[in-house]
Amino acid sequence: MKKHYLLVMLVLTIIFVFSAPTLVMADKFTNTIEVFKKSEATQPFFKSAYGFAVFPTVGKAGIGIGGAYGKGQVYREGKVTGETSLMKATIGLQLGGQAFSEIIFFEDERAYTDYTNGNFEFDASASAVAITVGMQAKAGTEGTSAGASAGPATGAQAKTSYRKGMAVFIHTKGGLMYEASIGGQKFSFKAKE
Repeated sequence: MKKHYLLVMLVLTIIFVFSAPTLVMADKFTNTIEVFKKSEATQPFFKSAYGFAVFPTVGKAGIGIGGAYGKGQVYREGKVTGETSLMKATIGLQLGGQAFSEIIFFEDERAYTDYTNGNFEFDASASAVAITVGMQAKAGTEGTSAGASAGPATGAQAKTSYRKGMAVFIHTKGGLMYEASIGGQKFSFKAKE
C-alpha cells in the first residue's frame, strides 16, 4: 500500500511539473546565461561555440520510475533561433527530485544541426545532487561526460570538452536525487518565426 501511495504521489508530481503553465521571461534566460558566463570553465565555450541551448530550469523527479522536463531557447551568433524542450524518462534505482539549469554548447554547424533535428539518445547516468552542491557523470551512446557545480554564487565546474560536437554544463539549483538508471532523453526544437 505504501509503495502504491509513493508511486501515485510521484505520478501526480510529474503531471504537475509537466502541465504547470510556465511563463519564461527573457530575463530568466539572460540571468541563466550570466550565471554560466561567470564560470571560468564555460568562458572559452561562449567565445568559440557555433551556438548554444540554455534551459533556465530543468525539473527532475523519480522513485523507481522518473522523468525530467525543461524549456529553453537556442542561440546562434548571439540571437535566439528557436525554442527547445528537454524530456527525459528513466527507470532504475532513483529517489528524489532536483532542479538545475543546463547549457549545451554546439562546437560547429553539424552539432547545431544534429541538435535542432531532435536526435534521440539513450544514456546510463549516476548522480548525487544535494541542495547547491552537485556532481553528475554520464556514459551512453553520445559518449561520456562529467560536470560539477559548487553552487549558485560560484558556478565553479569541472573541466570538460566537446564530445561529438557538444559540451554540457549543469548548474544545480536545489534538491536531492540519488540515481543509477537507464532511460531516454529527447530534445525538441521549434524555429523562431
